[in-house]
Amino acid sequence: MPPTRDPISTYQTIRQQSLALTVRLSAEDCCVQSMPDASPSKWHLGHTTWFFETFVLESREPDFKPFHPAFRVLFNSYYNAVGDKHPRPRRGLLTRPGLDEVLAYRADVDRRICQQLTTSPDDPALLALIELGQHHEQQHQELLLTDIKHLLSCNPLFPAYANAMPSTETTPALTWLDFPGGLSEIGHVGNRFCYDNELPRHCVYLEPYQLASRLISNGEYAEFITAGGYADPEYWLAEGWDWRIAEQREHPLYWHRHGNGWLEFTLTGLNPLVAAQPVVHVSLYEADAYARWAGARLPSEAEWENAAAQMQADPLAGHFANSQAFHPRPARPDAMAQLFGDAWEWTQSSYSAYPGFAIAPGAIGEYNGKFMINQYVLRGGSCATPLGHIRASYRNFFPAASCWQFSGIRLAR
Repeated sequence: MPPTRDPISTYQTIRQQSLALTVRLSAEDCCVQSMPDASPSKWHLGHTTWFFETFVLESREPDFKPFHPAFRVLFNSYYNAVGDKHPRPRRGLLTRPGLDEVLAYRADVDRRICQQLTTSPDDPALLALIELGQHHEQQHQELLLTDIKHLLSCNPLFPAYANAMPSTETTPALTWLDFPGGLSEIGHVGNRFCYDNELPRHCVYLEPYQLASRLISNGEYAEFITAGGYADPEYWLAEGWDWRIAEQREHPLYWHRHGNGWLEFTLTGLNPLVAAQPVVHVSLYEADAYARWAGARLPSEAEWENAAAQMQADPLAGHFANSQAFHPRPARPDAMAQLFGDAWEWTQSSYSAYPGFAIAPGAIGEYNGKFMINQYVLRGGSCATPLGHIRASYRNFFPAASCWQFSGIRLAR
């Protein structure tokens, strides 16, 4: 999120961006839930509003009254300290409130938040909570896109969410960049916003290593499939092999066999697979198996962040959701391409606390810390991430089986 001197304008812009993502959707699209891990678009719009109402307005308005008392439960995601929650797998059954009422809820809370910012424009506690809420909203903007993609993929008509954009058909040869290792500092530095899981900044020791110059392409991943990679347990973690068998997985999530080739479902519909584009929607299991087959491995998150620092990579230079392409592009001939944007990059690092990390008190402390188990870190952002939301220290995290996000592969060795 770019810096600004006008907090009201920033707030309104980010909130409007969420609404803009739903303009292409019908009311029916906004209500349906395609799997327990996903949420309806209408719920995302309601939950991000609930965040501001619950954590800002409730404590600051002298005569606070909720827009609707039931929304405290309906749109609570996982904040146990706030109270009861509607079961996540049943969010798609919420035909009421209707989309119009959810939009009215947003308008009401937006008006009241702007009143707070007008009355207390220099209140640091207020500004900090609203900034957290804005970054939270941007996370849900990406989730809204990936959730609607999964929903549309379940439709045999394979409907398009957006118009296709031209894409190059070539990608530069993969090369290896050397990093000397040694002591390196990772974690957020500076006075700009970060999440608590990016702190504290600390030293790590790295052995010398290499990182691939770009993400693995569809064409390279197809070679893994052709070579029998999905049929050979030699390349798979035991848990990954069991997942592959249980899911009957033989290719990435949105690939479809078509004669001797492949089609790929994207947010622009079902299209011929572009070999030069990065492979996406792979699980950690698939990413790790490919790396083993290729004679390499996945990087650690410390290696990734150290490389970003050494290359002086600019997070604003990547390919993000503002392009409106909503799909990764082939790599440019840069020394280190696609480090930010295009696809989240799986790392081999378990999502855990940095040395000295402490969970903040209260419900806000539930944002990150309680999820530090049974998940892996991804770095770099994707083509569905809002521009300005990502930084080198940003730690995304998902379970190893997750593949509905724009998750890709960068090799290390």
